[in-house]
Amino acid sequence: MKAVVLAAGQGTRLRDIAPSKPLAPVLGVALIERVIDATARAGISEFVVVTGYEAEPLEAFLADLSLRRGMTIRTVRNPDWRLANGLSVVAAEPLLDGPFVILMSDHLFDAEIVAGLVAHCADRPGLTLAVDRRLANPLVDLDDVTRVETDGRGAIVRIGKHIAPFDAFDTGVFVAPPSLVSAIRADVAAGGAGSLSAGVQQLAAAGQAFTYDIGDRFWLDVDDAIAFGHAEREEARSALRS
Repeated sequence: MKAVVLAAGQGTRLRDIAPSKPLAPVLGVALIERVIDATARAGISEFVVVTGYEAEPLEAFLADLSLRRGMTIRTVRNPDWRLANGLSVVAAEPLLDGPFVILMSDHLFDAEIVAGLVAHCADRPGLTLAVDRRLANPLVDLDDVTRVETDGRGAIVRIGKHIAPFDAFDTGVFVAPPSLVSAIRADVAAGGAGSLSAGVQQLAAAGQAFTYDIGDRFWLDVDDAIAFGHAEREEARSALRS
């Protein structure tokens, strides 16, 4: 299974730390390198990275990383990178050949989340999102996190940043079927922006979107300076444990 890493956005809230958010150094290691390394530890060795803003330096970094790590890392540019993030998934479609993992270039996570999610999805149809049901997780920014409402049996009812009620958080780690691309295109055709969440909502309405509970495993959306500080502290603790 391939992993698609969304890395096309501007990341304006981390601009003081790095001109390109995926290349922001967390304890000297670029965010996107930490994302790819964690995913590789989960057993995935083929990556498609969707670029946009500051594409050239990011693509050069990824070419070097591919050589250093002996991994297959291909890049594709999203010409509509200023628009909704689901269009980055659409841009990756020509390089996909079946179900795929979706990751955010600015979300750190325990490798066991990806490994557990992929194992959970074996022979399961539809889309599955890794969710955090710890609604009091202190690392979550309640003003920015994408919220998820489920039906109590693991199916997604609604997803969005400001929905209520909700019973889980979107960690930004998915296993998705090719039909997600069609769902995003359908949202655009209906007048929507084409966000990833809108595509998931389309699949949820068709009974094809589910959740995987990450339990107490670590994940973090590194979206601003406060979260960046959390990231450095968590990575430092992880290094001491290993």
